[in-house]
Amino acid sequence: MRNGLMMLGVALLAVPAGAPALAEVEAVSEVGFSVVHVVTVPATPEAVYAALKMPAKWWGGAHSWSGDAANLWMDAQAGGCFCETLPGAARGSVEHGRIIHAAPGRLLRLTGALGPLQGEAVTGTLSWELSAVDGGTRISQSYVVGGHARMGMAAIAPAVDGVLGEQLDRLKAFIETPGG
Repeated sequence: MRNGLMMLGVALLAVPAGAPALAEVEAVSEVGFSVVHVVTVPATPEAVYAALKMPAKWWGGAHSWSGDAANLWMDAQAGGCFCETLPGAARGSVEHGRIIHAAPGRLLRLTGALGPLQGEAVTGTLSWELSAVDGGTRISQSYVVGGHARMGMAAIAPAVDGVLGEQLDRLKAFIETPGG
């Protein structure tokens, strides 16, 4: 992300109209915000958890530092990394988040300030809670951010909500694609 905030704002405009069934900026204040998205997929909680561990298959490359989701990877265990390799001239790596709770088939949680929030004095907690429902799995994705962001929490919350909603839509599509 060359200019992370600008790209996030532009990305919000490109979020598909078919957003998850339930999505909202749940709360926002001067010092934080929370967003929640919920979808149901026709797969077992174990299959959903396995898909979550493969961000290179479903996370949008436009919302990565390298511009290519193939460079994303996740070590889904406590202390593990949701990271990205920066190839070519950019050489290096980026930690998007650190895994703080891994419960296969039930919960995957990480802490990290995503995208342009990484350069701010904030912390964020991204959770995917999985529950078996008739015909599949309910995925509840929440992101709670607190601290100080120079761009203002109320200004950034809708953009973050849109980008995370897009990622959950992409995960859902990946799970629903035969041979995904």
